Amino acid sequence: MKRKIQLSEGRRMFISVMVIFAVYAIIFIIFEDYDRIYLEPFNEISDWHLLIFSLVVILLLGLLLRRYAKRMDERINKEQDEKNNQLRREMTQNISHELKTPVASILGFTDTIIANPDMEESTRQQFIVRTNSQAKRLASLLNDISMINSMDYGASNMKMEDTDVSKIVDDVVAETALAVEQKKMKLINNLPQDIVIEANPSLIHSIFRNLVDNAVNYAGEGSVIEINAHEEHDGYHFVFADNGCGVEPEHLNRIFERFYRVHKGRSRALGGTGLGLAIVKHAVMLHGGNIVANNAPAGGLTFDFDLKKSHPHNSNQ
Repeated sequence: MKRKIQLSEGRRMFISVMVIFAVYAIIFIIFEDYDRIYLEPFNEISDWHLLIFSLVVILLLGLLLRRYAKRMDERINKEQDEKNNQLRREMTQNISHELKTPVASILGFTDTIIANPDMEESTRQQFIVRTNSQAKRLASLLNDISMINSMDYGASNMKMEDTDVSKIVDDVVAETALAVEQKKMKLINNLPQDIVIEANPSLIHSIFRNLVDNAVNYAGEGSVIEINAHEEHDGYHFVFADNGCGVEPEHLNRIFERFYRVHKGRSRALGGTGLGLAIVKHAVMLHGGNIVANNAPAGGLTFDFDLKKSHPHNSNQ
């Protein structure tokens, strides 16, 4: 497997400038009289002086540019580190905030049960059911956090294989049938039965499962969800749409952010982790595509995204 050499911004700048100057210097030295047509030996002492002077200038310029390029790379790396640290701090704060609610609920219910051994059985059972619900929400949140971290730091180690996207979507439709039915919704799967790409099956499942869960939670009772796709020269273009309530325009550009919630209280009440659409976007990008969300003219929310037929990182193999 061939590894592609990655050059920093400073080194690219250094090499580019030095190549340009070297080419210019060579041309100037060879044709320094501007009327010389043929290559000729240096017959005059001034030609040698000019050659030595040019080499010294190139050397000095190279040293200065190398120093500048090093400082440039250090500044870029520092800024990137500061940005990453800020993102990590925000992520940690968000995770801490999201964990507090289910943990507090679990502790509250269990403490009440322990402190009241003579509690009525119906009340005890109700507390146990609520505790179980919060525990499931906590498990879902931890699972999503784990997946986000895997995509952030272990993307290069994710196994890519021939993946039947059509079958995965069929499985997702079957898994969510009860939730769709309970909301009196309808899920229409129009995908052809031969969509096979090189992908990570788990991530492909997460893309469609999170999109369906998002629609079930927020599109509104009685909405219709529709999944379509068409083949392109290097992959497939998917359209995941519902005819529900849509999203306010000011939120559209942010719904893929981690822990971003359009309606915070309502989102938590519905059991969302705040990471579903962030996982969708990251997973799509890891498969060489991009995803955008738009409000449909007739109402509802539409997600347009691409999945490449072959894994983009394999181009260097």
